[in-house]
Amino acid sequence: MNGKGARPIADLLHLDAPAGDWLSLKEEIKAAARGLGIDKIGFASADPFLELKERLLRRRAEGYECGFEEKDIDKRTHPELLFEGPRSILSIALAYPSKLEGPPRSEPGASRGIVARSAWGEDYHTVLRDRLERLADFIRSRVPEARLESMVDTGALVDREVAVRAGIGFSGKNCSVITPEFGSYVYLGELLTNLPFPPDTPLTDSCGDCTLCLDACPTSAFVEPGVLNAGRCLSFLTQSKDEIPEEVKDRMGNRLYGCDTCQVVCPKNKGFNWTHHAEFRPDPELAKPLLAPLLTIGNREFKERFGSGAAAWRGKKPIQRNAILGLGKFRDRTAAPLLIRLLLEDPRPDIRAEAAWALGRIGGDEALGALKQAAERDPEERVRVKAAKALAEARPAGEGSADTPIQPDLPV
Repeated sequence: MNGKGARPIADLLHLDAPAGDWLSLKEEIKAAARGLGIDKIGFASADPFLELKERLLRRRAEGYECGFEEKDIDKRTHPELLFEGPRSILSIALAYPSKLEGPPRSEPGASRGIVARSAWGEDYHTVLRDRLERLADFIRSRVPEARLESMVDTGALVDREVAVRAGIGFSGKNCSVITPEFGSYVYLGELLTNLPFPPDTPLTDSCGDCTLCLDACPTSAFVEPGVLNAGRCLSFLTQSKDEIPEEVKDRMGNRLYGCDTCQVVCPKNKGFNWTHHAEFRPDPELAKPLLAPLLTIGNREFKERFGSGAAAWRGKKPIQRNAILGLGKFRDRTAAPLLIRLLLEDPRPDIRAEAAWALGRIGGDEALGALKQAAERDPEERVRVKAAKALAEARPAGEGSADTPIQPDLPV
């Protein structure tokens, strides 16, 4: 073999190599990880995740799933159903930023939304796949007959469970994997292989008596420590294409995609802000975009502006819906003409219904007139009902102007 880091042919490993050689290769991989752009790497067995399977079955029975998961629970918990003869799973973590430099602030007439930290910068799926491919190439250079398959988020396995088994971190009460080195601000991915690496030791849970994350959740989505009802979690709801539940709309704040509250309040994240991966450094104008322009953004412009980030995967409609709710939360009267146009002209019933809610929050004569018109004439009964409800609850004309803007880098 030739090239940097290459070994002589005689030193290449084969599947029948003794256990000590796999331990040596494991240590070699760990030493090379930083050079491959990986912040932390751990090794786990590929045994079935039987305890996880029981938890997933209970979660389904209780109706706590988010709908984005692999539907086949056996595939989520049995690596052998995804990969022939798995022996090990390598878990990797990449740290990402938690703070914006010079963040733009919401001002009267210029209300801004916020995108969760996990969607800042380049889409993490793309970056993690690149790092996993680098890792796979490194391993193949030592073991040419290695079989390797990478998974990032959209794979069947549960990334967090693999990471916990591999000693990357422990599972916090907020269901995030918390690492000693980087807190919970990490992306996770894994590599299934037929190589028999010795596993690492899982870490001990160190949340202690702390319940800050549970107490801070805006919708009380945690049923108990470590158990999340995704149907109430704002992070999942911002990505859903369905109508936001009425009792949750007012708690959405200015969130356009995701929710960071349970991570922001976690003491294990205090002082952490990881900027060493250039791909994840945020553009403040994309992390905190103006809300009103999002209401009329076209598909092409949306893809050009947001298409390289993780927040674009569900398309523009959820982002627009969330922007409407943000403008209603801010009671931004300058946005009323745009919202009225959506209410009376947009072909999407969901968008018209949310515009009705926002206009009811904003109030004013023009908003009330548009709501009355929609309540009487909209072709969809559910929109007429929403408009009538918003009209009944609308603020009287001239009462107040705007809510206090939400803090730019610490969404509630």
